[in-house]
Amino acid sequence: METSLHRELKSHYAESETATEVRLGQYRIDAVSGGELIEIQFASLSAIRGKISDLVQSEQVRVVKPIVARRRIIRQQKPDGPVLSRRLSPKRGATLDLFDELVYLTRVFPHPNLVIEVPLVSVEEWRLPPAPSRRWRRYKPKHQVKDIVLSEILSTESFATSADLLRLVQADALPRPFDTAELSAQLGCNRSVSQRITYVLRQIGAIEQAGRRGNANLYAVPLPPKFSKPRKAKRTRTQAA
Repeated sequence: METSLHRELKSHYAESETATEVRLGQYRIDAVSGGELIEIQFASLSAIRGKISDLVQSEQVRVVKPIVARRRIIRQQKPDGPVLSRRLSPKRGATLDLFDELVYLTRVFPHPNLVIEVPLVSVEEWRLPPAPSRRWRRYKPKHQVKDIVLSEILSTESFATSADLLRLVQADALPRPFDTAELSAQLGCNRSVSQRITYVLRQIGAIEQAGRRGNANLYAVPLPPKFSKPRKAKRTRTQAA
């Protein structure tokens, strides 16, 4: 089921009211603006990996991956019933969460026809009690989501190259070489997050392995190649004459 968040973002990015849900070959495109195809994906990017890989071969594509920075949870007993409670979720997303999804796009990104845009959003999530089910489940859901509604777009960042991702992780402030513990300390994240970041950066060629320190792998941003100055041709006596 399409959420209100998805519909509102389509309207936000489309160049006109008729430039949404556009058919292109075997694909349906969320929105079009200025000749650019826009795909909005709140769920995992793995679901559209093949689609994006095909489209960038001939089209300019912008993948919009909203990340929830602030979520207000609104509970109802029935879809048309009164609101039982409202509260802010303690969970807060950040732009660094993009690396959780980029693990699925390392064979596609970066590409000259692809931009990944990350709007940090504030949303209202409307919840109902879990739907009854006769199937046995090891982990029973505590609720079902009725809808997700956009409250505000707090900020937006775009990524088109590996250099854009290096700026996001402040690579220029890291020691050379660095390990994932040093990256964790700089970004204020746990070790598993920094390991995921280094995996993505290494897969796309933004960093390379640079040895080991004890049991830890070391990484560094590749240095640009040095070009030697061309030597001046020696003047022969004939030329001098």
